Amino acid sequence: MRDLLTDFTENLSDPDPVRRAQIAMKKPLPKRFYKEVGIREGEAGFAIELDGKTVKTPARRPLAVPTEALALLVAAEWERQVDVINPTIMPVTRLVNTALDGVADDREPVFQEIVRFSNSDLLCYRADAPEKLVERQSLRWGSVVDWVQDRIGVRFILVEGVIHREQPVETLAAFAAALRKYDSALELASLHTVTSLTGSALLAFAFAEGRLTPDEVWSVAHLDEDWTNEQWGSDAAAEHRRAARFVEFQAATDIFSTVQP
Repeated sequence: MRDLLTDFTENLSDPDPVRRAQIAMKKPLPKRFYKEVGIREGEAGFAIELDGKTVKTPARRPLAVPTEALALLVAAEWERQVDVINPTIMPVTRLVNTALDGVADDREPVFQEIVRFSNSDLLCYRADAPEKLVERQSLRWGSVVDWVQDRIGVRFILVEGVIHREQPVETLAAFAAALRKYDSALELASLHTVTSLTGSALLAFAFAEGRLTPDEVWSVAHLDEDWTNEQWGSDAAAEHRRAARFVEFQAATDIFSTVQP
């Protein structure tokens, strides 16, 4: 089979989905050459096949996932390609490749990166004005922080403004211990993406634990932005970037949900 997926990591590595699309547009896209997309269960899991041949990741591993539900998501992206194969509209495939080729070989750095986010978590940095925004943050962000604190048995320090303040060592340790059960490459890749796109490891944890739905996580994460839009209106370019990020976010939450027992 042609080595189709090399560009998934080499040319689409920029963390900004809009920038990734710009990079991709500079190179001609490969034409769709296959007629049928299939799934075959084997020792490696549920493998994605094109005309009966297993797709390979950029590292030449079988593109195989542990559940049929996730395989169907990946296969659907390949099926939706029409005349060309456009990786910018295949976020599930891209993230699965990242998990299989990168995270699977060394999970700990990804896990620790999520924990580091909790040390400067979005939900812990509050506005001191205006009053209505303070109230909204207290209600919506506060309910998540309170739930996490009850769940792990320690307190997070809340800060007014943007000056960084370290969280207690015992708080970070307790959060890491609670997060540790999500140790598969696909789980960690998904939760890292959710954390990065929202700026909050606490929101990623609340999603993983079933406390918040994906839509609730996205809404809570954009509380400040939505407040600003309510006061002064939205910016078209900013809305476009947000929509592109949401596609990546949805792919991550979909992958996480389909690998849960």
